[in-house]
Amino acid sequence: MKILFIGDIVGSVGREVVRENLPKLKEQYQIDLVIGNGENAAHGKGITKKIYRQLLIYGIDIITMGNHTFSKNDLYSFIDEAERMVRPANMEPVDVGEHTIVVKVNGKRVAVTNLIGEVWMNNVVDSPFYCMEDILDNIEADIYLVDLHAEATSEKIAFTYHFCDRVSAVVGTHTHVQTSDERIVYGCGAITDLGMCGAYTSVLGRDVEEIITRFTSDKKTKYKIAEGPGIFCGAVMELDDETGRCVDIERIRICPENIEVM
Repeated sequence: MKILFIGDIVGSVGREVVRENLPKLKEQYQIDLVIGNGENAAHGKGITKKIYRQLLIYGIDIITMGNHTFSKNDLYSFIDEAERMVRPANMEPVDVGEHTIVVKVNGKRVAVTNLIGEVWMNNVVDSPFYCMEDILDNIEADIYLVDLHAEATSEKIAFTYHFCDRVSAVVGTHTHVQTSDERIVYGCGAITDLGMCGAYTSVLGRDVEEIITRFTSDKKTKYKIAEGPGIFCGAVMELDDETGRCVDIERIRICPENIEVM
């Protein structure tokens, strides 16, 4: 079983990069399941019904979210019917949407869970550690995959070691900067952060000049998403068909050609 995890999709540039690259990657790696983080898909904050449907059309099977889950009011109009989207289990409000989806892939029940980190994050109602224990106790599946949307590197690594014997993958999202620490921890595929799909020349997907102005003056700036050629970041994991354990992981980073600003 081969699974493609896609990092935070930021704005229209990120969506376009997914549209351009996903079909080729699915064919190249013979992907069985695609999981992408869509919490920044609508102009950098949240997701709309239109964009949710758009990402599914592009080939994403399950959309995970994060701290910007509820940034768009439009979400409340469709989240309870969004059968292919998960929101952090341990973030307020906890009574809307699903935090775990179980899908059949190659005859196996695959559970995809979304959690948010407790360190330097807002609206967190429970530790991701305690929350994951509860999920493992109450949701039956053959394979468990986790998107831990978190700021702190240590929290994501510790989470991986704590659950490595019970889950098959832990991928970090949120920072928008891909880490080069992909590895297999006792049969659990892991990477601290998948990175992002968004404008290559940017500050985490946002306009460079806007962010510099924020750092160098007292001026209030308008939230602006960067434009221009995009970067695609993610990772492909291969799971053993019998045991469900991770046997291979490859980091994916596709940069635009002939880019001037490095």
